[in-house]
Amino acid sequence: MIKISIEHKFRGNIELPENRYAKDVFFRVKQAYANHAKMGINLVFSENKLQSLKRYTKGAAADELENLELYIKLGEILGFLTEDAKKLKDSILFVNDNAHSNFNITKRVTLSNKSKKTKASASYMFWDIENFSSIASIFNDLIEPYNIPDEHIYLAANPDSLYLFKAEWEANLYDYGKTLHSFNFTKCDHGKNVADDVLLEKYKEMQLKNANVFMMTFDRELKERFIEVSHPSNNLYIMGR
Repeated sequence: MIKISIEHKFRGNIELPENRYAKDVFFRVKQAYANHAKMGINLVFSENKLQSLKRYTKGAAADELENLELYIKLGEILGFLTEDAKKLKDSILFVNDNAHSNFNITKRVTLSNKSKKTKASASYMFWDIENFSSIASIFNDLIEPYNIPDEHIYLAANPDSLYLFKAEWEANLYDYGKTLHSFNFTKCDHGKNVADDVLLEKYKEMQLKNANVFMMTFDRELKERFIEVSHPSNNLYIMGR
C-alpha cells in the first residue's frame, strides 16, 4: 500500500499494480491533481497508446487495464470524475474478448487454491460477464465439457455495462439457446465493484464444498477475494493473464 498525501494532507491509501508503469501513473495523476490540472486518461496513456488500444493487444492488455483501474480508484479517493477511463476499460475488454472468442480457454484457466485437484461432486461457475465476455469459449471449453447446468451458473453485471453490451451478450448467448436469464443473473445497482461483490457474496453464502468452481474474470482483486474465502475441498479455477 502507498499513502496518498496532497499538500501535506493525507487522503488515503492505495495498492499499486505490479507492473513497470504503475508508479509513473500514480505520480503523474497525483501531481496533476495537486496542480489543479485537468484530469483525464491522457495522464495514463499517450495519444499513440490510446489509438493502439482500439485494436487487439497481446496479453489481453492486462497491464493497461490494471493502470486504468488504478486511475479509477484514485478518482474515487480524490474525488475527480473517471467516466472516460471507465468507457476505455469497457472498450478494451470488449475488443480483446472478441479477439479471444475462439481461443481455447482451458489453457488459461488454472487451479488457484491448491497444487493438485481433488474429487468433486459438482461444478459451478461465477461469471463476471462484463469483465470477461468471451461467451463462445466459455461454452465450448468449460460449460459443455464440465456439464455445468444453468442453475449452477451465476452472472452479474453493473447497469452501465449492461446498457452498453446487453444486445451483444444476448446475441452471442442466442447461439447456445440461452439468454442472460437462463442463469442466475443479477442486474446490479450503481456503485463500486457491485457486480464483483454480488458474485463473491453468493459464493460465500452457498458454502460450497467438494466442487469444481470456475471464476471467470480478469479482475485481480476479485480473484484474490475468491481464493481467500474458498473452502479447501473445492477446486477453484481462475483465469490467468
